[in-house]
Amino acid sequence: MTLPPLDWQKGDGLLPAIIQDADTQQVLMLGYMNAAALEQTLATKRVTFFSRSKNRLWTKGESSGHFLDLVSVEGDCDNDTLLVRARPNGPTCHRGTCSCFGEGGGATGTGFLAQLERTVNQRIASGDEKSYTAKLVREGTKRVAQKVGEEGVETALAATAGDNAELANEAADLLFHLIVLLRVKGLSLQDALNVLEKRHAGKK
Repeated sequence: MTLPPLDWQKGDGLLPAIIQDADTQQVLMLGYMNAAALEQTLATKRVTFFSRSKNRLWTKGESSGHFLDLVSVEGDCDNDTLLVRARPNGPTCHRGTCSCFGEGGGATGTGFLAQLERTVNQRIASGDEKSYTAKLVREGTKRVAQKVGEEGVETALAATAGDNAELANEAADLLFHLIVLLRVKGLSLQDALNVLEKRHAGKK
């Protein structure tokens, strides 16, 4: 990662670092980095801060195990604030929530799809016999693909019937089963989004 010259002097050697979930786009926390913390973050690929209370470098998760795996770092327009995109391994906040901002701690809007995909992955990995997701995956790719087809037909029927509430329900079922199918085939929503982004770029 190549960063422009950062203005370390403005904050007496510290820059605020906004931590954002790389998948859901949710803001997770705010910390502070000095040059050594940024260097260690880039070297280890785990987000490290300068703790003002401990007066030392502090890697998020060093006690809890809830590390933040680095995806990218960039500076703002004034080069005095960092935007750090990372993937969390467990709750970010010490209160046990995903984010330090707000009690809900959940992503909203399109970011929720990434959070749902993460949950689907966890359910599949758990092999929990009570989990619908895990049970469906055990039935094989053909059954998962069949469910996507069924939900697609039901979505189209709801649309032609003019029932918008039912259309929303069926579209939700379709999105869920599509996420499961992609996961079974070793793909993710991001793979589909990458295709859309390339198509969009090609039309400019």
